[in-house]
Amino acid sequence: MPVIHDDEFGEITVRRSMRASSVRLSVGPDGKFRASMPTYAPIFVLKRLIRTSRPQLRKMISHNMPAYKLENGLQIGKSHKLIITSGQSTSVKRSGQQILVTLADGDMLAHPEIEREVRHVITKALRIEAKNYLPRRLSYLAEKIGCEYKKARFSHAGSRWGSCSSTGTISLNIALMKLPHELIDYVIIHELCHTKQMNHSPKFWALVENADPEYKSHRKELKTHSPMI
Repeated sequence: MPVIHDDEFGEITVRRSMRASSVRLSVGPDGKFRASMPTYAPIFVLKRLIRTSRPQLRKMISHNMPAYKLENGLQIGKSHKLIITSGQSTSVKRSGQQILVTLADGDMLAHPEIEREVRHVITKALRIEAKNYLPRRLSYLAEKIGCEYKKARFSHAGSRWGSCSSTGTISLNIALMKLPHELIDYVIIHELCHTKQMNHSPKFWALVENADPEYKSHRKELKTHSPMI
């Protein structure tokens, strides 16, 4: 998909669709804007919308930001930590289990472009953790509760924690690594139970309760978290 760059909002992915009747902007789970446009609409229409809607777009970004604040020593996922130092130039990189942010004089972590880069590297770190942990946990819980799935996918493409397709593919959000272990298990169990009941009927919830007797409190707590990174 094509991408345009805005000095304030950074990269904006453009998706053209025959079903789109107007130009619309939304915030993806990675905190970046996504544009949906009719196939025939020229790109300057999108740029004009961005130029004339900056206050509204800033509100959209703030409403979709994660609840946590980026600060030195912040725990990222299960094994990474954010380290912020001063230096001659500004840089963001992952080194081992640390996400190292070096800020030059005058630069601030709250600067939109720097913050976007930090969250981009955080996403990479969570993806590494997710691919190391989630497949093993999914396999273990599937065997434990007697559920079968065809394959697993791990991404950060949507705003849901997980999903299960009618063909038996379970998709898990890499942002799960931000959650306590018991909530990760709840989400996995929830999706595994969909391999037997593709609905939210009493039979489905009975399966979930059998595998996770505390599912009601876990489900309630999960609503206090966001998959935004």
